[in-house]
Amino acid sequence: MDSALNNLDAAGFLQIWQHFDADDNGYIEGKELDAFFRHMMTKLGPADNITEEKVQQLKTRFMSAYDVTADGRLQIQELANMILPEDENFLLIFRREAPLDNSVEFMKIWRKYDADSSGYISAAELKGFLHDLFKHHKKDVSSDKLDEYTDAMMNIFDKNKDGRLDLNDLARILALQENFLLQFKIDANSLEERRRDFEKIFAHYDVSKTGALEGPEVDGFVKDMMELVRPSISGSELDQFRVVLLRHCDINKDGKIQRNELALCLGVKP
Repeated sequence: MDSALNNLDAAGFLQIWQHFDADDNGYIEGKELDAFFRHMMTKLGPADNITEEKVQQLKTRFMSAYDVTADGRLQIQELANMILPEDENFLLIFRREAPLDNSVEFMKIWRKYDADSSGYISAAELKGFLHDLFKHHKKDVSSDKLDEYTDAMMNIFDKNKDGRLDLNDLARILALQENFLLQFKIDANSLEERRRDFEKIFAHYDVSKTGALEGPEVDGFVKDMMELVRPSISGSELDQFRVVLLRHCDINKDGKIQRNELALCLGVKP
């Protein structure tokens, strides 16, 4: 497939991604995936030699090599790994040995790079994020290239084209995994079930293991709680929900949510 895509750059990759992620869900899957490999077949040889069997064979071969999550669909990082040359494959730096599976860690990043506390990541703030990320990966990038990468990332992830990224946009960039709270039954009946679930929930968000949620730990919990009822929340909305939660749950007004305070808030006897 490499020979079919010689000299592809970040801009060309962006066009391919936006074309085949037709439903804009952050993946190429199902019929989109078949269309992508059919398109690749036309680049590899005469269109009249393309059969459905050949398309499926190509799909199977490349998915087995590049679908690292083994979920039968391509994430943007996986597709970048498949078709971008090494010097243009900047998207691969977002692949992690350990996936970002905790909203607390995500909120630490959000708070750091939303430097003006506007509730959004501006292009300048995104550039700072990319600069630090390349530095962390010991990758030298020129100023012009950093500008190009920033523009490409904004084009890919800024869905409403307002020149800034919201919480959900950054979550897609960092491949934040599914909301931790989705695994729990809201209508758990027995007290034992509720207590067991509470212990798991508190331990997950109490990353610092201090016995209290504070700072980004509160942020992460609020984000996941609100997204159970509202799939998409903005940074400013999260800040509003955070104030409400602290008002109701922070009984001793120390700016933290102690274990017993959260238990009372959730209707679980500590």
